[in-house]
Amino acid sequence: MSATMIHVAVGVIRRNGRVLIARRPDHLHQGGLLEFPGGKVEPGESVQAALVREIREETGLGIVGSELRPLIGIRHDYGDKCVFLDVWETFISEGEPEGREGQLVEWREPSKLVDRDFPAANRPIIRALNLPRRYAITGKAHSPADYLKVLKKSLPVSGDRLCLLRAPELSHEQYQQFVAESVRPDDWNRGVQWMLHGDESWLQAFPDSAGLHMPWREAQKHRARPVDDRYLLAVSCHNEQEIRHAIRIGADFITLGPVKSTDSHPDTEPMGPETFRQMVAGAPVVVFGLGGLGAEDQNEIVACGAQGIAGISYWWR
Repeated sequence: MSATMIHVAVGVIRRNGRVLIARRPDHLHQGGLLEFPGGKVEPGESVQAALVREIREETGLGIVGSELRPLIGIRHDYGDKCVFLDVWETFISEGEPEGREGQLVEWREPSKLVDRDFPAANRPIIRALNLPRRYAITGKAHSPADYLKVLKKSLPVSGDRLCLLRAPELSHEQYQQFVAESVRPDDWNRGVQWMLHGDESWLQAFPDSAGLHMPWREAQKHRARPVDDRYLLAVSCHNEQEIRHAIRIGADFITLGPVKSTDSHPDTEPMGPETFRQMVAGAPVVVFGLGGLGAEDQNEIVACGAQGIAGISYWWR
């Protein structure tokens, strides 16, 4: 018999660039590990109401339900119990936190959160906190020089800080040239996390990159995580089977689409927002919506439970 799913509301409370975390009491399930505050959603209770209640009871902080925004939803089977972590975030809170149940509470920078200090189900939350709402993907150009020219013009204007260097029109040698010129530190690309496109050999050539984005044709070759944990691993997915495989090989985030009709794949049937929402709900991983999406679609995609949007046309000029 399958275990009952426990609906848990989780609050990510941000203040001055940090987030509130607590240490679970030793006698509880997963005791001694860190967690984000929250608790079980009672029958007939909304997630927002549960968070307002639980965070007040646990930490003394006051938050407003209408200021909460969805961050990510995670279904996880611990073996002895199954949980659905319904994670919402807010930038507005009143008071100073205290551990009203005897737990230690503190503010930490998201970049300082370490996977092993948290229950296994929390890893996607940590990824979501450290990833932006937009994932820029390079479009088409004729040569490495042309790619670099458009990149230098477009990226500073868009303000994006996570960028996939994708250039299927270029040869292996040309792509290597394009990447080398792009990732070289300069004023125009300060703070950008560069994702490389293809197989794991690219990280050996450019070890200072943020990570690797595998197209499905590459990802399906693997049965375990193909890159070191210090790198981000992304996978292009289009259906539930591909999502499951991406999770199996340890993807940190995925792109999922096409959500809407797109000029780059005119013969591909879009899944539509509702199917996208359902797939995101069943994916315990950070998801970026892809395909026919512009900046004006970001709020709708986030409301579907995704991290945000990925794309070309909204920024590539």
